Amino acid sequence: MSNNLGANTATKKRYFIIFLVISALVLSFLFAAGLLGGGATTAQQFIDLQENGQPQFSFRRAHAKGVCITGKFDSTGELANYSTAIFFQAGSYPFVGRFSIAGSNPLAPDLAAPVRSLALSLNHDSGQSWRMAMNTPPVVAVATPEDFYQQIKVLTPLATTGKPSPDKINEFFAAHPETRAFTRWQQSYRPTTSFATEQYHSINAFYLLNKQGARQAIRWAMVPQARAQLQSGDITHSDKDALQLELAQRLAVQPVRFDLMVTLANEQDDENNPTQAWPKERVTLKAGTVVISGMQPQAGHACNGLVFDPLILPEGMAATQDPILHARSSAYAESYRRRAREVLLDKKAGAQQ
Repeated sequence: MSNNLGANTATKKRYFIIFLVISALVLSFLFAAGLLGGGATTAQQFIDLQENGQPQFSFRRAHAKGVCITGKFDSTGELANYSTAIFFQAGSYPFVGRFSIAGSNPLAPDLAAPVRSLALSLNHDSGQSWRMAMNTPPVVAVATPEDFYQQIKVLTPLATTGKPSPDKINEFFAAHPETRAFTRWQQSYRPTTSFATEQYHSINAFYLLNKQGARQAIRWAMVPQARAQLQSGDITHSDKDALQLELAQRLAVQPVRFDLMVTLANEQDDENNPTQAWPKERVTLKAGTVVISGMQPQAGHACNGLVFDPLILPEGMAATQDPILHARSSAYAESYRRRAREVLLDKKAGAQQ
């Protein structure tokens, strides 16, 4: 009798755990779809605006043009006292990643893009992952998804001219003084002629959690070891794939390396406001070195099927309450849902021919 009772209790416990897991998954998908949270702007609205009525079939809605990369992250272990995350323990961890340029056009010229990006998915045998989605700007212009949506609207080309309205852009930035840090960066930024010589930023802040449960807010930057240099003679500024060609030439000679530099916030820093840069005087530690050893076209390779959701974090890290961070995650999920559906429809159409 007692054995049967114990077995029934264990079975109920297993079903309850399964129910919790499934419920969490359903809730996360509903939130990503913009059906929860009560926000004024949904993920669907963001992606609709990025598509601007002209979706690029089966491509990402933002940063559509890119290239896959592979390599390893050599961790120094310097952050082990701040976080139990496996990737901050001394060692070497493989990754799949992606370099990309801003915009929804997969055929856009590389050197015309105003923003470049580096995304990584670090993996461990335990099944833990850490996904990073980094951009060249160190901050964003506005602090809420609603303002970000309005920013995209004023930057969207008009049907009549094919260009955004300068008056609306000026009005928007004048009405949002929090954009000043971003505009200062924008005015001083000079793009290099290589993915390998840009500096990429987490933009949003995250928490490190140590064994005692203490929480430390951080941001990070991928700082290039390579110096900017002139392009090779067979690559010109008119070449649409100039950045990809230059990267291939570099990798044919030696790996590309970035130092992962982590900045620790103090009590004066607001980790939930991505519009403000933290002072240079903050403590910065070298978490390790990213070593890129290979590249592949994104079509048909591992990075193309990945969602570089910045909320996919290992144990020992946690998200802040930054609303832009959570909006990014939801928008990435919606973009993936659309292109996955398009790929499926394309396969069905091919099978019926």
